[in-house]
Amino acid sequence: MRQALTDAAPEAPQLSGEETADICIVGGGYTGLWTALRINELEPSARVIVLDAVLAGSGASGRNGGFAMTFWHHFLALERACGQAEALRLARTSAEAVSSIGDFCREHGIDSGFRADGWLWTATNRAQIGAWAKTVEALERSGETPFAPLAPAEVAARAGSERHLAGVFEAGAATVQPAVLARGLRRVALERGIEIFERSPMVGLERTPVLGVRTPHGRVRARGVVIAMNAWAASLKELRGRFVTIASDVVLTEPAPDRLEAAGLRNGISISDSRLMVHYYRPTSDGRLAFGKGGGNLAYGSRVGESFNGPSPRAAAVAAHMYELEPALAGVPLAASWVGPIDRSIDGLPFFTTLGRPDLIAGLGFSGNGVGPSVLGGRILASMALEREDQWSRCGLVRPPPRGLPPEPLRYLGGRIVRAAVARRERAEDAGRNPTWIDRRLTALAPPGLVPVD
Repeated sequence: MRQALTDAAPEAPQLSGEETADICIVGGGYTGLWTALRINELEPSARVIVLDAVLAGSGASGRNGGFAMTFWHHFLALERACGQAEALRLARTSAEAVSSIGDFCREHGIDSGFRADGWLWTATNRAQIGAWAKTVEALERSGETPFAPLAPAEVAARAGSERHLAGVFEAGAATVQPAVLARGLRRVALERGIEIFERSPMVGLERTPVLGVRTPHGRVRARGVVIAMNAWAASLKELRGRFVTIASDVVLTEPAPDRLEAAGLRNGISISDSRLMVHYYRPTSDGRLAFGKGGGNLAYGSRVGESFNGPSPRAAAVAAHMYELEPALAGVPLAASWVGPIDRSIDGLPFFTTLGRPDLIAGLGFSGNGVGPSVLGGRILASMALEREDQWSRCGLVRPPPRGLPPEPLRYLGGRIVRAAVARRERAEDAGRNPTWIDRRLTALAPPGLVPVD
């Protein structure tokens, strides 16, 4: 099932007929809602309309792992894309953005379970040990030390399992209940006069002098359109082939607070290992464990179909990894599972760009790290949509979509071959064996995750 949307507010209306707006935002997830709120802050008189294909927050924003992370772990990629000075600025502001989510939730009474208890970046086999070293060294050369080294025993204690052999800790990360946060943003947007239409997918984009967004039963004419559709943005010609859509699968246990306590998982810490098909998990405020694994189903072209919705088809396999990494939870049954799409860019970073004209803009490519950085994305897209010349419209992530992916069907077929090689390599490393030369070479073709690909 999809992760439940716990906000009890009634559905917004379907778009029907003709509407006119200053800015029309297509997509009612984190990026779209933060953009709408920022536009409202900068120009309160602007009429902003948000369109969502289903319910605001029901896409990837409402069914992710709940990690609110910074850009510090992506510093090397930021440095390559933007230069050292801008990489440092963006990483610092991304840390402030995570804190601002907590402030926003407290100010508006959003019970998102925000817990600023940090992120543990670990190794769960010997091949992963030191995966963070190049990032940490580059940061130290730049005068920043967001990652604290920990002794192996401390890593195991904080992670709740001796399967975690080494790691570093970043205090600036947090965790949230993602669906509650998404619906809270929706509520605040409505309270501020932002208009939201649900069950109103974009079925056509009119690139006339005044842009038009068509839905099954209506149309919005606007002086500016923002595309904030996550993986579904692949339907637009300029974005097709500029990222890979891959599934991430999450399982959620029944409440087991005593088991979590016994394992040492007493707060809202977030934990990831250092494989490409990453394992990531967090204790919830009601005593459950939410555990996810990347590297699931791969989309062909722009076809983000039903295989990216509903219960996880890999729930049993994901749960087996969970019980292996957290043996204290052995026998605790699952309460739910779900799957969601990740818009993985070639360099692991989001991009914000115009689509042939300055009044049509898009932001995507968060690559599985959107909860925190989408706050910055909202600032960037708002400044671009309002044609403001400021630090956001000129920032280093305002750039053309990164290139490097082959066209279809090579992208899909090649992606399947690379994904299989990654799985074989990681199975070998888990067993203490050296992966084959060909699997190492094929793995190097994969877009990076937490760790730069060798």
